[in-house]
This record gives sequence, structure tokens and C-alpha cells, in this order.
Amino acid sequence: MSFHTGAPSMRRAFSRAPALAAVALFAAAAQAQTPASAGPAADAAANPATNPATSPAIHPAASAAALAPPPFTLEAALQSAAERSAAMQAAQASVRASGEAAVKAGQLPDPTLKAGVDNLPVTGGQRYTIGQDFMTMRRIGIEQQWVSRDKRRLRTALADQRTGRERAGYLMELATVRQQTATAWLDAAYAKAALALREQLATRMDEELAATRAAYRGGAKSGGAADVVAAQALQAQARDQVLAARQALQSALIALSRWTARPVGDVAGAPPAPESYVSSLPPEALRLAQPTLIAASDDIAVAEADTAVATSERKPDWTWEIAYQQRGGAYSNMVSIGVSIPLPINRRDRQDRDVAEKAELASKARLGYEDTERQVEADIRNDSAVLSSGRERIANLRAALLPAAAQRVQLADAAYRAGTGSLADSFAARRAQLDAELQVLELQREVSRTWARLEYQVVPSTLAAAQ
Repeated sequence: MSFHTGAPSMRRAFSRAPALAAVALFAAAAQAQTPASAGPAADAAANPATNPATSPAIHPAASAAALAPPPFTLEAALQSAAERSAAMQAAQASVRASGEAAVKAGQLPDPTLKAGVDNLPVTGGQRYTIGQDFMTMRRIGIEQQWVSRDKRRLRTALADQRTGRERAGYLMELATVRQQTATAWLDAAYAKAALALREQLATRMDEELAATRAAYRGGAKSGGAADVVAAQALQAQARDQVLAARQALQSALIALSRWTARPVGDVAGAPPAPESYVSSLPPEALRLAQPTLIAASDDIAVAEADTAVATSERKPDWTWEIAYQQRGGAYSNMVSIGVSIPLPINRRDRQDRDVAEKAELASKARLGYEDTERQVEADIRNDSAVLSSGRERIANLRAALLPAAAQRVQLADAAYRAGTGSLADSFAARRAQLDAELQVLELQREVSRTWARLEYQVVPSTLAAAQ
């Protein structure tokens, strides 16, 4: 094979020799400035405790970093959200309120104290006198509405069922808080990873720009000034993308602090593997752990208990009364005993209508449970399918896209060093590699969000019992 030194490709290669030499000199200069060869001054700079300029007591930035809240792991965020959520505290207050109402439901109504004057004369010589007319008497008595023991038992059962329904509402709120907290934490974790990728590219762009400038100053002819201008533009774009990614991370941390109810400066730890045990739960276990199903089941229990109370109301409550009546000194005192009995003369259109209403509401609750169960099962199947497909897509991109993007960068760099490619091609390959990595990262975020929605829709029995 013969070589022609006068060919355009070889001329570009020879003209870029100063550029490559400048890059080598730039790398050597960077190595010469490493801490290992910098002596005691570098050791002092590397050790904040022995360097007054970087001591937290003197340096404001270091002091602020020392006071910053520790990074939140996923479990720490979930725990903080469960302990500090105002919505969950409100749900707990509702449960306590229902418990108080359950105690009241089984009690008799308060008795009524009755006092008065009967048969007071208003005309004649004895008018407005109490002790002279034989019919005038001062009266004091007690009246008590008597609710049967069976009715009180049914009312207590209804109140207990309502308390159980409030507990289910609390579990629903707990599941929602855990879902939202996990999703916010995952968003922050992936925003942090995206920022790291952007910063890595920006750092590489800074190095390329410095090397390109050094090559241009070293006498590179072909493409020198154009390469510098192109590198400056790409570096500016990379830095702008870093700022945007940093703002995205800050927004994600603020969103997470809304659920933790504490300032969040950073997140720590890797996102969990997108494997959810909820997909394999049998229907019986799901009914006991899924708050939406628990609440729908409790709605049935409340409606049935309400129907039983309405049925018991078909029998009226009697009201008993006893009174002591005092007359004048010349006459004997008396005691009166009485009972009041409501007469349900239109039971078919009143009490029976109440029973029919409550029975229909119970039917509504049962049908609502069936619909809720179908919806929950469909959502679980769909999220499980999305999760499985997402894992497969991630594996495919890691196996095919990322290696291809890395190989493209290697080929573009090799072509540029050999003089057969341009600096723009090398930068384009690196941007394409970053786009590929961000594509995988975004897919991982979407899959993780699906995992959080699936995983945290149920409340573990240990956590539910502790709450």
C-alpha cells in the first residue's frame, strides 16, 4: 500500500499534530498540579481541620454545609412522612372522634327533670295561692325515655362499624402518603443522577475547550479557530443544561419536603429494584392489605348495621314518668306514674320506608365493593405488566443502546485524532451518548414510579397494627 503525503487527509493529520501535542502538554500540566506533588500546601488544603481558610468556623460555605440537613434515604423519608403528615393526624383525630361516638351510642338518653304548679286558681278569693285550694299542687318529677337493650346494642354496633370505616380511611391516607413520598423521593434521586450526567459532560466540555484553545495557540491551522468557537458554544449549552438540571433537582427536593414536613437538602441511596410483591398477592390477602378494598368492605358493614338499626326503630321507645305532687297542709300529697307510647299509625310509609332506604344503601355498598375490587385488580395487573415491560426495555437499552453510544464516541474521537473527523462530530457523539444515558435514566424513573404506585398501595399488617 502506498501513502501520498500530499493527500488532503494526511495534510489535515499533519496540521493537527500541534493540536495533539498541545493536548498532551495540557494533560501533563494537569498531572503536575495534582495534590500528590503539591507538597504541604496541598495537604493543608485537602485537610479542612488544619487549613484556617477552609475551616467551618471561618468559611461561610463550609459552615452552611455543616448545618445542612442530612440526606434522606427512602426509608427515612417514608418514616418522616408517616410521623409528620397533617393529613394522617387529621385521619387519626377522626378515628378518635368515632370512638367517642361509639361509647355514646350505647347509652340511655338523659332523664328529664320536670317541675311545675298544677291547678293554680286565677279567680276568686283564693286566686294565685298555692296551699288553699285542694286541687292546687306543686309538682316535681322525672321523665325517662327507655331505649331497649337490643336497640342500644345495635346502635353501638353501628358506631363501631363507623369507627372501623374511619380506620380504613386512615389506612387509605397512610397508603397515599407513602405512595406520594416514595414517588417524590424517586424523582429527586433520578434528578440527582441526571445532574451528575450533565455535570460530567460539562466537565468534559471544559477540558475539550481548554485543549482546543491550547491547540489553537500552539499553531494549529486547519479548523483551529472554528473548533474553538464551536467548543465555546457547546460548553455554554452544556453549562446551561447543568443549571436546568440543578433547578430540576431543587424542585424535586422541595416536592419531597412537602411530604416529609422537613427541609430536604439531598437524597441518599440507590432506588430499589423494581420488583413488587403486590403482583403475587392472592385476592384474600389483598382484601386485608389494600386500604381501598378495606374501606369498601367497611362501607358494606356500616350500611348493614344501619339497616339493622332502622329495623329496630319500627318498635317505638316508651317514655316513663314519675312525679311527686305536694298540696296544702290540709290535704294529702300525691304521686303520679305515667307512660308515653308513640303510635306508629303510618308505619308502612314511615318506618318501613326508612328500612327500605337503608337496605338499598347496603345494596349500593355491596355493588360498590365489587366495582372497587375489579378496579383495584385491573390496576394491579396493568401496573405489573408495565413494570415487567419496563424492566425488559431497560435491559435492552443497557445491552444495545449504551454500548453503541459509547462505541460511537470512541470512533469519533479516534477519527478526530487521526484527522479524518471533526471536533463537531466528536462533540455530537458525546451528546448522543448523554442523550442515550438520559433516555435510560428517564425510563428507569418511569418504571420506578410505577413500582412505587404498585408497591405502596398496600399497607403491611405490621405497620397497620402499629398505627
